[in-house]
Amino acid sequence: MSQQLDSKRVRDYMARNLVTFTPDTEVLSAIHQIVKHRISGAPVVDRDGKLVGMLSEKDCLKVAVVAGAEGVPAGLVEDFMSRSPATVDADDGLLDIASRFVDAPFKRFPVMENGKLVGQISRSDILRAIDELY
Repeated sequence: MSQQLDSKRVRDYMARNLVTFTPDTEVLSAIHQIVKHRISGAPVVDRDGKLVGMLSEKDCLKVAVVAGAEGVPAGLVEDFMSRSPATVDADDGLLDIASRFVDAPFKRFPVMENGKLVGQISRSDILRAIDELY
């Protein structure tokens, strides 16, 4: 099984049409998009499309904690996002990515190719590949 999974590439299972945010997006608007699209998070890109962070459901929960503790309105995505996210390459094998997910506290990796964001791969994408193999 591991050999077959490793022969599969990230590019074949990644999501390509991504919801993305910019650092200056209102975080409440980002939360609305996460709920609307039923996703667990999204990449944060600057105006040039460069990956600068990730906004996860967990990051969004901080909004309630901050607003509850400090009584201030939410803020911007950049106030809550995770910076310098771990990434994977579009040509990486799925076995390696599955192994990374076992040790990772998050559910998705941004996918890079030639320094550009080209997609996102999630735990469920890896499970879909395993299901197709067996």
